[in-house]
Order: sequence, then structure tokens, then C-alpha cells
Amino acid sequence: MTPVSHLDTPIVRTPHEVLTCYYQAMLDKSPDDLADLYAMDAVHEFPFTSPGFPPRFEGREAVRAGYRAAWGASPAQVREVRRVAAYETADPEVIIAEHVVVGTLTTKATTFTVPGLLILHVRNGLITRVRDYMDGLGVPSARA
Repeated sequence: MTPVSHLDTPIVRTPHEVLTCYYQAMLDKSPDDLADLYAMDAVHEFPFTSPGFPPRFEGREAVRAGYRAAWGASPAQVREVRRVAAYETADPEVIIAEHVVVGTLTTKATTFTVPGLLILHVRNGLITRVRDYMDGLGVPSARA
């Protein structure tokens, strides 16, 4: 019998609480903390793709590996995530959130801002699906 991970039986969190944890993982640049918010078979989609970035991650471990690679290679350091708005929907498992990420590039000491919108589907305290609409060219344009 396969042991059950604490990740598969989480403390029940509301979509708002998951969103707060999501933003904290971004601030901490922690792919592990972020991935631990996801169900094993979750899907994270990027409808607005940017060069060199996949259109989706399928599964918790793909989220972990993808963000470990992306954040590990990036000179960007998130300084603040400004929550513009969070919208509840008719579906209690879905929350839509607008935010602005403010950060710096460690290579140039340049500040950047990147607007984004998340649609989070949360069941039993874990993310099952994310549609992540971010300005994928915001950080590269700050490098230039």
C-alpha cells in the first residue's frame, strides 16, 4: 500500500487562503512552497506564452520542476505582490485575482512591474487548475 502524503490530505484552505499562500511562494521564490499548493494531477496553464516558456505544466511535480528552473535561472527578485482585486465567482471553488508584481533585476538593479491575472480552481484546499495570464514580456523588457 502506498503511503499518503500530507500534500494529498491538506489542511482545508479556502481559495482566498490558497491565493495568499501562492503570493507568498512568489515572494519567497520557492518552487516547493508553490508546488505544495497543487493537487497531484493539477494543470497550470499560461494562455499568453512567452519565448522559451511552456504553455502549461501538467501535475504538481511539473509545476515544481518548471518553477525551479524558471526562478533559478531568473535574475528577477520579487519585492512585492500588490493584490489589486480578488473576485469570488458563482463556483465556490474558483477565485479570480488581479495583481501587480514589483521586483528588481539583480543584474542591473532595475525595477520592473508586471501585471497579471490568475484564475484559481481550488478543491479540498489544493489547486486543481490555474490559468495564469501574466505579461510574459514585462521582465525581459526591463532587462533591455
